Amino acid sequence: MNNTEENKLDNPVWNSLSESHAKFAFDYNGTKFYNPDYCPFGGFLDLESTLESAEKYASLCENFFIVGEKPKIADTLKLKLVKELVCLQMIIHQKIQITFDNEIIKLTEEHSAELFDLVNLVQPGYFKTKTSLLGNYYGIFNDGKLAAIAGERMKMNNFTEVSAIITHPDHTGKGYAKQLTSHVVNNIFDEGKIPFLHVVESNIGAVKLYEKLGFVTRRKMSFWNISKKI
Repeated sequence: MNNTEENKLDNPVWNSLSESHAKFAFDYNGTKFYNPDYCPFGGFLDLESTLESAEKYASLCENFFIVGEKPKIADTLKLKLVKELVCLQMIIHQKIQITFDNEIIKLTEEHSAELFDLVNLVQPGYFKTKTSLLGNYYGIFNDGKLAAIAGERMKMNNFTEVSAIITHPDHTGKGYAKQLTSHVVNNIFDEGKIPFLHVVESNIGAVKLYEKLGFVTRRKMSFWNISKKI
């Protein structure tokens, strides 16, 4: 794959909403946001457009993220830039060789409430009621309850993001994340796409796991958290 294609990962939200996920896009002339029922993320090509688009989107979604370069947020009574969340954008170029010790279940609509609750228990704020419709999600169950999950979020023509790699606090240390991440990665390769992911750079344990599986850091990626002023 040529470098031009991989450069699309420098602006992952914009390019996902211009390609595979175009049907989920709210287009504000230079900034694109996901429909907030699916994902509270935006990306832009035109920096000036972020001023107006953020205010418009805030009427639909009170807390959201613009991914990539720093947006322009007017210092008005309406919005505030809460924080910059610095993530590592990691990519993998070959399938993971692994023996699967646990049964991995493809999650369906009947699991959607349990999936939503587990993600928001561990990582609140990112996962919306329809996020699971952006891609495939998989789980490992323990005593009939969802113990760990992993799935897909942003999608481009040639890349798919691995996301929501979550283990319930009662079930950590059992290798569930390793197995689920590997399963999702290998399925993405089977579809002819390249997997990538974002992980908060301070999450050393997760970064080490992904490196062991074969991911390498491509670049840092900032998630700018914006919210309505109360």
